[in-house]
Amino acid sequence: MPAHAIDSLYFRDLYGSAIMRAVFDDHALLQKWLDFEAALARAEAQVGVIPMSAALEITAQARGEFLDDSAIKRGIDKTVHPLVSVIWQLSERCAGDAGGYVHWGATTQDVMDTALILQIKDAYPHFENTLDALINACLNLASTYRDTVMAGRTHGQQALPITFGFKAAVWAAELKRHRTRMAACKVRVLVGEFGGAVGTLASVAEHGLAIQERLMAELELGVPDIAWHTSRDHVAEFAALLGMITATLGKIAHEVIDLQKTEFGEVEEPFEMGKIGSSTMPQKRNPMLCEAVLTLARLTRGQVVTAIDSMMHEHERDWSSFQMEWAYLPELCVMAHGAMELCQRILEGLHVYPERMAENLSRTRGTLLAERVMLALGRHVGRQQAHDQVYDAAMTAYEESRPFADVLKANPAIAQYLSPREIDQLLDPADYVGLASVFVDRVVSGTSP
Repeated sequence: MPAHAIDSLYFRDLYGSAIMRAVFDDHALLQKWLDFEAALARAEAQVGVIPMSAALEITAQARGEFLDDSAIKRGIDKTVHPLVSVIWQLSERCAGDAGGYVHWGATTQDVMDTALILQIKDAYPHFENTLDALINACLNLASTYRDTVMAGRTHGQQALPITFGFKAAVWAAELKRHRTRMAACKVRVLVGEFGGAVGTLASVAEHGLAIQERLMAELELGVPDIAWHTSRDHVAEFAALLGMITATLGKIAHEVIDLQKTEFGEVEEPFEMGKIGSSTMPQKRNPMLCEAVLTLARLTRGQVVTAIDSMMHEHERDWSSFQMEWAYLPELCVMAHGAMELCQRILEGLHVYPERMAENLSRTRGTLLAERVMLALGRHVGRQQAHDQVYDAAMTAYEESRPFADVLKANPAIAQYLSPREIDQLLDPADYVGLASVFVDRVVSGTSP
Protein backbone atom coordinates (compact mmCIF):
# COMPACT_ATOMS: atom_id res chain seq x y z
CA MET A 1 0.00 0.00 0.00
CA PRO A 2 1.19 3.60 -0.59
CA ALA A 3 3.13 5.14 2.26
CA HIS A 4 2.37 8.76 1.37
CA ALA A 5 -0.90 10.58 1.95
CA ILE A 6 -1.07 11.88 -1.64
CA ASP A 7 -1.27 8.28 -2.88
CA SER A 8 -3.25 6.83 0.00
CA LEU A 9 -6.34 4.85 -0.97
CA TYR A 10 -8.12 6.50 1.96
CA PHE A 11 -6.78 10.06 2.06
CA ARG A 12 -5.46 10.92 -1.40
CA ASP A 13 -8.42 13.13 -2.35
CA LEU A 14 -7.83 15.27 0.74
CA TYR A 15 -4.13 15.64 -0.10
CA GLY A 16 -4.12 15.97 -3.86
CA SER A 17 -5.90 15.68 -7.18
CA ALA A 18 -6.23 12.67 -9.44
CA ILE A 19 -5.37 14.81 -12.46
CA MET A 20 -2.04 15.91 -11.03
CA ARG A 21 -1.14 12.44 -9.76
CA ALA A 22 -1.52 11.18 -13.33
CA VAL A 23 0.73 13.96 -14.65
CA PHE A 24 3.51 13.00 -12.25
CA ASP A 25 3.18 9.22 -11.95
CA ASP A 26 6.04 6.88 -12.93
CA HIS A 27 4.60 5.93 -16.30
CA ALA A 28 4.11 9.56 -17.27
CA LEU A 29 7.70 10.29 -16.23
CA LEU A 30 9.05 7.33 -18.22
CA GLN A 31 7.19 8.49 -21.31
CA LYS A 32 8.66 11.98 -20.95
CA TRP A 33 12.16 10.47 -20.86
CA LEU A 34 11.36 8.55 -24.01
CA ASP A 35 9.77 11.60 -25.65
CA PHE A 36 13.05 13.42 -25.15
CA GLU A 37 15.11 10.59 -26.64
CA ALA A 38 12.80 10.34 -29.67
CA ALA A 39 12.73 14.10 -30.23
CA LEU A 40 16.53 14.28 -29.88
CA ALA A 41 16.95 11.57 -32.50
CA ARG A 42 14.63 13.37 -34.93
CA ALA A 43 16.39 16.70 -34.34
CA GLU A 44 19.80 15.14 -34.93
CA ALA A 45 18.56 13.41 -38.09
CA GLN A 46 17.26 16.73 -39.42
CA VAL A 47 20.76 18.22 -39.28
CA GLY A 48 22.48 15.07 -40.53
CA VAL A 49 24.13 13.89 -37.32
CA ILE A 50 22.36 10.50 -37.36
CA PRO A 51 20.47 8.65 -40.13
CA MET A 52 16.78 9.54 -40.47
CA SER A 53 15.98 5.81 -40.55
CA ALA A 54 17.53 5.48 -37.08
CA ALA A 55 15.52 8.43 -35.80
CA LEU A 56 12.28 6.93 -37.08
CA GLU A 57 13.05 3.58 -35.48
CA ILE A 58 13.97 5.18 -32.15
CA THR A 59 10.71 7.15 -32.27
CA ALA A 60 8.70 4.02 -33.02
CA GLN A 61 10.21 2.17 -30.06
CA ALA A 62 10.10 5.07 -27.58
CA ARG A 63 6.85 3.96 -25.98
CA GLY A 64 6.58 3.39 -22.25
CA GLU A 65 4.41 0.30 -22.64
CA PHE A 66 7.19 -1.37 -24.66
CA LEU A 67 9.63 -1.28 -21.76
CA ASP A 68 9.87 -3.57 -18.75
CA ASP A 69 9.24 -1.66 -15.50
CA SER A 70 10.80 -4.42 -13.40
CA ALA A 71 13.96 -4.39 -15.50
CA ILE A 72 14.19 -0.61 -15.16
CA LYS A 73 13.88 -0.92 -11.39
CA ARG A 74 16.53 -3.67 -11.24
CA GLY A 75 18.81 -1.54 -13.38
CA ILE A 76 18.42 1.48 -11.13
CA ASP A 77 19.08 -0.62 -8.04
CA LYS A 78 22.21 -2.15 -9.59
CA THR A 79 23.72 0.91 -11.26
CA VAL A 80 22.42 3.57 -8.83
CA HIS A 81 21.65 5.53 -11.98
CA PRO A 82 18.13 6.63 -12.96
CA LEU A 83 18.35 6.40 -16.72
CA VAL A 84 20.91 3.95 -18.09
CA SER A 85 18.61 0.95 -17.81
CA VAL A 86 16.02 2.84 -19.86
CA ILE A 87 18.63 3.70 -22.48
CA TRP A 88 19.72 0.03 -22.56
CA GLN A 89 16.19 -1.24 -23.13
CA LEU A 90 15.38 1.37 -25.77
CA SER A 91 18.62 0.62 -27.62
CA GLU A 92 17.98 -3.11 -27.54
CA ARG A 93 14.46 -2.72 -28.94
CA CYS A 94 15.63 -0.76 -31.97
CA ALA A 95 16.22 -2.76 -35.12
CA GLY A 96 19.49 -2.70 -37.05
CA ASP A 97 22.04 -0.16 -35.98
CA ALA A 98 19.42 2.41 -34.83
CA GLY A 99 19.97 1.51 -31.19
CA GLY A 100 23.52 2.80 -31.42
CA TYR A 101 22.22 6.33 -31.93
CA VAL A 102 20.03 6.48 -28.83
CA HIS A 103 20.99 9.32 -26.44
CA TRP A 104 23.56 10.68 -28.90
CA GLY A 105 25.38 13.71 -27.46
CA ALA A 106 23.07 14.03 -24.45
CA THR A 107 23.72 13.65 -20.77
CA THR A 108 21.32 12.11 -18.29
CA GLN A 109 20.46 15.42 -16.70
CA ASP A 110 19.38 16.80 -20.08
CA VAL A 111 16.76 14.08 -20.21
CA MET A 112 15.74 14.35 -16.56
CA ASP A 113 15.52 18.15 -16.61
CA THR A 114 13.54 18.32 -19.82
CA ALA A 115 11.19 15.52 -18.70
CA LEU A 116 10.46 17.50 -15.54
CA ILE A 117 9.64 20.58 -17.61
CA LEU A 118 7.42 18.49 -19.90
CA GLN A 119 5.50 17.32 -16.83
CA ILE A 120 5.12 20.92 -15.65
CA LYS A 121 3.94 21.77 -19.17
CA ASP A 122 1.23 19.10 -18.87
CA ALA A 123 0.33 20.39 -15.41
CA TYR A 124 0.09 24.02 -16.49
CA PRO A 125 -3.37 23.99 -18.13
CA HIS A 126 -4.86 22.21 -15.12
CA PHE A 127 -3.48 24.87 -12.78
CA GLU A 128 -4.66 27.64 -15.11
CA ASN A 129 -8.17 26.22 -15.55
CA THR A 130 -8.68 25.59 -11.84
CA LEU A 131 -7.33 29.01 -10.95
CA ASP A 132 -9.77 30.54 -13.44
CA ALA A 133 -12.60 28.60 -11.78
CA LEU A 134 -11.53 29.88 -8.37
CA ILE A 135 -11.47 33.46 -9.62
CA ASN A 136 -14.92 33.08 -11.14
CA ALA A 137 -16.29 31.61 -7.92
CA CYS A 138 -14.99 34.59 -5.94
CA LEU A 139 -16.34 37.03 -8.53
CA ASN A 140 -19.75 35.41 -8.34
CA LEU A 141 -19.74 35.78 -4.55
CA ALA A 142 -18.58 39.38 -4.90
CA SER A 143 -21.41 40.21 -7.32
CA THR A 144 -24.10 38.34 -5.41
CA TYR A 145 -23.23 39.86 -2.04
CA ARG A 146 -22.01 43.24 -3.31
CA ASP A 147 -24.29 45.11 -0.89
CA THR A 148 -24.64 42.56 1.91
CA VAL A 149 -23.40 44.42 4.98
CA MET A 150 -21.32 42.63 7.59
CA ALA A 151 -18.81 43.53 10.26
CA GLY A 152 -15.28 44.11 9.07
CA ARG A 153 -12.79 42.85 11.62
CA THR A 154 -9.26 43.82 12.56
CA HIS A 155 -7.20 42.15 15.28
CA GLY A 156 -10.05 39.63 15.54
CA GLN A 157 -12.45 42.35 16.71
CA GLN A 158 -15.27 44.16 14.94
CA ALA A 159 -13.87 47.32 13.35
CA LEU A 160 -16.13 48.95 10.73
CA PRO A 161 -18.86 47.71 8.37
CA ILE A 162 -17.92 46.18 5.02
CA THR A 163 -19.89 43.99 2.62
CA PHE A 164 -19.36 40.31 2.08
CA GLY A 165 -19.00 41.10 -1.60
CA PHE A 166 -16.05 43.33 -0.72
CA LYS A 167 -14.38 40.48 1.17
CA ALA A 168 -14.87 38.09 -1.76
CA ALA A 169 -13.58 40.71 -4.19
CA VAL A 170 -10.37 40.99 -2.16
CA TRP A 171 -9.94 37.22 -2.62
CA ALA A 172 -10.67 37.50 -6.34
CA ALA A 173 -8.16 40.31 -6.85
CA GLU A 174 -5.42 38.31 -5.14
CA LEU A 175 -6.18 35.22 -7.21
CA LYS A 176 -6.18 37.35 -10.36
CA ARG A 177 -2.67 38.49 -9.54
CA HIS A 178 -1.60 34.86 -9.18
CA ARG A 179 -3.12 34.16 -12.60
CA THR A 180 -1.07 37.00 -14.04
CA ARG A 181 2.06 35.63 -12.40
CA MET A 182 1.36 32.16 -13.77
CA ALA A 183 1.04 33.49 -17.29
CA ALA A 184 4.12 35.68 -16.95
CA CYS A 185 6.46 32.98 -15.65
CA LYS A 186 5.46 30.38 -18.25
CA VAL A 187 8.03 31.64 -20.75
CA ARG A 188 10.76 31.27 -18.11
CA VAL A 189 9.61 27.90 -16.76
CA LEU A 190 8.82 25.96 -19.92
CA VAL A 191 12.37 25.85 -21.25
CA GLY A 192 14.07 22.57 -22.16
CA GLU A 193 17.63 21.46 -21.58
CA PHE A 194 20.26 20.02 -23.95
CA GLY A 195 23.80 20.82 -22.92
CA GLY A 196 25.76 17.60 -22.77
CA ALA A 197 28.16 16.63 -20.02
CA VAL A 198 29.02 20.10 -18.66
CA GLY A 199 26.61 22.20 -20.68
CA THR A 200 28.92 23.12 -23.58
CA LEU A 201 27.58 20.59 -26.15
CA ALA A 202 31.19 19.67 -26.91
CA SER A 203 30.20 16.24 -28.28
CA VAL A 204 28.06 17.77 -31.04
CA ALA A 205 29.56 21.25 -31.17
CA GLU A 206 29.39 21.59 -34.97
CA HIS A 207 25.61 21.11 -34.98
CA GLY A 208 24.85 21.74 -31.31
CA LEU A 209 22.79 24.90 -31.60
CA ALA A 210 20.81 23.58 -34.57
CA ILE A 211 20.07 20.34 -32.72
CA GLN A 212 19.03 22.25 -29.63
CA GLU A 213 16.69 24.49 -31.58
CA ARG A 214 15.05 21.60 -33.45
CA LEU A 215 14.81 19.49 -30.29
CA MET A 216 12.94 22.19 -28.42
CA ALA A 217 10.69 22.79 -31.42
CA GLU A 218 9.81 19.08 -31.42
CA LEU A 219 8.96 19.25 -27.71
CA GLU A 220 7.29 22.69 -27.95
CA LEU A 221 9.57 24.15 -25.29
CA GLY A 222 11.67 27.27 -25.11
CA VAL A 223 15.34 27.15 -26.16
CA PRO A 224 17.74 27.82 -23.27
CA ASP A 225 20.23 30.67 -23.64
CA ILE A 226 22.78 28.51 -21.84
CA ALA A 227 22.72 25.25 -19.90
CA TRP A 228 20.75 25.40 -16.66
CA HIS A 229 22.05 22.18 -15.09
CA THR A 230 23.02 24.13 -11.98
CA SER A 231 20.59 27.06 -12.39
CA ARG A 232 17.22 26.10 -10.93
CA ASP A 233 15.75 29.54 -10.42
CA HIS A 234 12.91 29.04 -12.88
CA VAL A 235 11.86 25.78 -11.21
CA ALA A 236 12.02 27.51 -7.83
CA GLU A 237 9.96 30.41 -9.22
CA PHE A 238 7.24 28.00 -10.29
CA ALA A 239 7.35 26.26 -6.91
CA ALA A 240 7.17 29.58 -5.09
CA LEU A 241 4.16 30.60 -7.17
CA LEU A 242 2.34 27.40 -6.22
CA GLY A 243 3.24 28.08 -2.59
CA MET A 244 1.80 31.60 -2.86
CA ILE A 245 -1.39 30.31 -4.44
CA THR A 246 -1.92 27.73 -1.72
CA ALA A 247 -1.15 30.38 0.91
CA THR A 248 -3.99 32.48 -0.52
CA LEU A 249 -6.27 29.46 -0.48
CA GLY A 250 -5.24 28.75 3.10
CA LYS A 251 -6.14 32.31 4.05
CA ILE A 252 -9.56 31.97 2.42
CA ALA A 253 -10.16 28.61 4.08
CA HIS A 254 -9.11 30.01 7.45
CA GLU A 255 -11.51 32.92 7.01
CA VAL A 256 -14.37 30.53 6.30
CA ILE A 257 -13.41 28.49 9.37
CA ASP A 258 -13.53 31.63 11.51
CA LEU A 259 -16.80 32.91 10.06
CA GLN A 260 -18.35 29.46 10.43
CA LYS A 261 -17.69 29.38 14.18
CA THR A 262 -20.89 28.92 16.13
CA GLU A 263 -20.64 32.41 17.64
CA PHE A 264 -20.32 33.95 14.15
CA GLY A 265 -22.40 31.69 11.88
CA GLU A 266 -22.01 34.03 8.91
CA VAL A 267 -20.88 31.50 6.30
CA GLU A 268 -20.55 27.74 6.08
CA GLU A 269 -18.62 25.45 3.78
CA PRO A 270 -20.78 23.15 1.59
CA PHE A 271 -22.90 20.75 3.60
CA GLU A 272 -25.14 17.90 2.55
CA MET A 273 -26.88 15.26 4.58
CA GLY A 274 -24.50 12.45 5.39
CA LYS A 275 -21.49 14.67 6.01
CA ILE A 276 -20.43 13.93 9.59
CA GLY A 277 -18.49 16.35 11.74
CA SER A 278 -17.79 14.15 14.73
CA SER A 279 -17.93 10.47 15.66
CA THR A 280 -19.22 11.34 19.13
CA MET A 281 -21.04 14.70 18.78
CA PRO A 282 -23.89 14.24 16.29
CA GLN A 283 -24.68 17.95 16.10
CA LYS A 284 -21.30 19.02 14.70
CA ARG A 285 -21.04 20.58 11.23
CA ASN A 286 -17.29 20.99 11.09
CA PRO A 287 -15.40 22.84 8.32
CA MET A 288 -13.48 19.72 7.28
CA LEU A 289 -12.90 20.80 3.68
CA CYS A 290 -11.48 24.13 4.81
CA GLU A 291 -9.25 22.40 7.32
CA ALA A 292 -7.90 20.17 4.55
CA VAL A 293 -7.06 23.25 2.44
CA LEU A 294 -5.35 24.89 5.38
CA THR A 295 -3.36 21.69 5.99
CA LEU A 296 -2.17 21.68 2.37
CA ALA A 297 -1.25 25.36 2.54
CA ARG A 298 1.00 24.63 5.51
CA LEU A 299 2.56 21.56 3.90
CA THR A 300 3.32 23.27 0.60
CA ARG A 301 4.97 26.19 2.37
CA GLY A 302 7.72 23.84 3.52
CA GLN A 303 8.27 22.61 -0.02
CA VAL A 304 8.86 26.16 -1.22
CA VAL A 305 11.74 26.33 1.27
CA THR A 306 13.08 23.11 -0.26
CA ALA A 307 12.76 24.64 -3.73
CA ILE A 308 14.88 27.62 -2.70
CA ASP A 309 17.41 25.30 -1.08
CA SER A 310 17.65 23.25 -4.27
CA MET A 311 18.96 26.32 -6.12
CA MET A 312 22.31 26.02 -4.35
CA HIS A 313 24.56 23.89 -6.61
CA GLU A 314 28.29 23.60 -7.02
CA HIS A 315 30.40 23.50 -10.16
CA GLU A 316 28.70 22.26 -13.37
CA ARG A 317 26.67 19.42 -11.87
CA ASP A 318 25.38 18.73 -8.39
CA TRP A 319 22.93 15.90 -8.10
CA SER A 320 22.63 16.23 -4.34
CA SER A 321 20.63 19.38 -5.08
CA PHE A 322 19.12 18.39 -8.42
CA GLN A 323 17.58 15.20 -7.05
CA MET A 324 15.59 17.18 -4.49
CA GLU A 325 13.25 18.21 -7.30
CA TRP A 326 12.29 14.59 -8.02
CA ALA A 327 10.82 14.43 -4.53
CA TYR A 328 9.40 17.85 -3.74
CA LEU A 329 8.05 19.06 -7.07
CA PRO A 330 5.57 16.24 -7.82
CA GLU A 331 4.34 16.39 -4.21
CA LEU A 332 4.00 20.16 -4.40
CA CYS A 333 2.05 20.06 -7.66
CA VAL A 334 -0.24 17.28 -6.47
CA MET A 335 -0.97 18.97 -3.14
CA ALA A 336 -1.28 22.49 -4.56
CA HIS A 337 -3.76 21.39 -7.20
CA GLY A 338 -5.60 19.36 -4.58
CA ALA A 339 -5.94 22.49 -2.46
CA MET A 340 -7.22 24.39 -5.49
CA GLU A 341 -9.87 21.78 -6.28
CA LEU A 342 -11.01 21.63 -2.66
CA CYS A 343 -11.20 25.43 -2.44
CA GLN A 344 -13.15 25.55 -5.69
CA ARG A 345 -15.64 23.14 -4.15
CA ILE A 346 -15.87 25.31 -1.04
CA LEU A 347 -16.34 28.61 -2.86
CA GLU A 348 -18.80 27.32 -5.43
CA GLY A 349 -20.96 25.74 -2.73
CA LEU A 350 -20.43 28.26 0.07
CA HIS A 351 -23.48 28.93 2.25
CA VAL A 352 -23.77 32.63 3.11
CA TYR A 353 -26.09 33.78 5.92
CA PRO A 354 -26.87 37.52 5.56
CA GLU A 355 -29.25 37.43 8.50
CA ARG A 356 -26.46 36.37 10.83
CA MET A 357 -24.23 39.06 9.41
CA ALA A 358 -26.93 41.62 10.19
CA GLU A 359 -27.44 40.19 13.66
CA ASN A 360 -23.71 40.35 14.41
CA LEU A 361 -23.57 44.00 13.40
CA SER A 362 -25.48 44.85 16.57
CA ARG A 363 -23.35 42.79 18.95
CA THR A 364 -21.24 45.77 19.98
CA ARG A 365 -24.36 47.85 20.72
CA GLY A 366 -23.42 50.45 18.14
CA THR A 367 -19.74 50.98 18.89
CA LEU A 368 -18.93 49.55 15.44
CA LEU A 369 -19.62 53.07 14.12
CA ALA A 370 -17.44 54.91 16.64
CA GLU A 371 -15.13 56.22 13.90
CA ARG A 372 -18.05 57.82 12.09
CA VAL A 373 -19.27 59.51 15.26
CA MET A 374 -15.74 60.72 16.01
CA LEU A 375 -15.35 62.32 12.57
CA ALA A 376 -18.76 64.00 12.78
CA LEU A 377 -17.96 65.39 16.22
CA GLY A 378 -14.45 66.32 15.07
CA ARG A 379 -15.84 68.87 12.66
CA HIS A 380 -16.92 70.84 15.73
CA VAL A 381 -14.18 70.20 18.31
CA GLY A 382 -11.24 68.82 16.32
CA ARG A 383 -10.32 65.22 15.67
CA GLN A 384 -8.23 64.48 18.76
CA GLN A 385 -10.69 65.93 21.26
CA ALA A 386 -13.49 64.09 19.47
CA HIS A 387 -11.48 60.86 19.65
CA ASP A 388 -11.06 61.23 23.40
CA GLN A 389 -14.73 61.98 24.02
CA VAL A 390 -15.99 59.15 21.80
CA TYR A 391 -13.42 56.79 23.33
CA ASP A 392 -14.81 57.53 26.81
CA ALA A 393 -18.35 56.97 25.57
CA ALA A 394 -17.43 53.70 23.84
CA MET A 395 -15.63 52.35 26.91
CA THR A 396 -18.63 53.27 29.06
CA ALA A 397 -20.92 51.42 26.67
CA TYR A 398 -18.66 48.38 26.85
CA GLU A 399 -18.17 48.38 30.59
CA GLU A 400 -21.81 49.05 31.47
CA SER A 401 -23.30 46.97 28.61
CA ARG A 402 -25.34 49.97 27.45
CA PRO A 403 -26.33 50.95 23.91
CA PHE A 404 -23.70 53.24 22.47
CA ALA A 405 -26.42 55.65 21.24
CA ASP A 406 -27.76 56.11 24.77
CA VAL A 407 -24.32 56.90 26.14
CA LEU A 408 -23.63 59.39 23.34
CA LYS A 409 -26.97 61.15 23.80
CA ALA A 410 -26.46 61.39 27.54
CA ASN A 411 -23.06 63.04 27.19
CA PRO A 412 -23.48 66.87 27.24
CA ALA A 413 -20.12 67.46 25.54
CA ILE A 414 -21.33 65.40 22.56
CA ALA A 415 -25.04 66.15 22.66
CA GLN A 416 -24.45 69.88 22.26
CA TYR A 417 -23.13 69.24 18.75
CA LEU A 418 -24.90 66.05 17.65
CA SER A 419 -28.69 65.71 17.94
CA PRO A 420 -30.31 62.40 18.91
CA ARG A 421 -31.48 62.00 15.31
CA GLU A 422 -27.97 62.63 13.97
CA ILE A 423 -26.53 60.08 16.37
CA ASP A 424 -29.04 57.44 15.26
CA GLN A 425 -28.21 58.15 11.62
CA LEU A 426 -24.49 57.96 12.28
CA LEU A 427 -24.88 54.52 13.85
CA ASP A 428 -26.51 52.93 10.78
CA PRO A 429 -23.99 50.31 9.51
CA ALA A 430 -25.50 50.13 6.02
CA ASP A 431 -24.75 53.82 5.55
CA TYR A 432 -21.04 53.51 6.32
CA VAL A 433 -19.48 50.96 4.00
CA GLY A 434 -17.50 53.57 2.12
CA LEU A 435 -16.58 52.64 -1.44
CA ALA A 436 -17.06 48.93 -0.90
CA SER A 437 -19.44 48.59 -3.83
CA VAL A 438 -17.17 50.65 -6.08
CA PHE A 439 -14.23 48.39 -5.33
CA VAL A 440 -16.35 45.29 -5.91
CA ASP A 441 -17.46 46.63 -9.29
CA ARG A 442 -13.87 47.45 -10.19
CA VAL A 443 -12.68 43.91 -9.46
CA VAL A 444 -15.66 42.23 -11.09
CA SER A 445 -15.40 44.33 -14.26
CA GLY A 446 -11.64 43.95 -14.40
CA THR A 447 -11.10 47.71 -14.60
CA SER A 448 -8.68 49.79 -12.57
CA PRO A 449 -7.53 53.39 -12.74
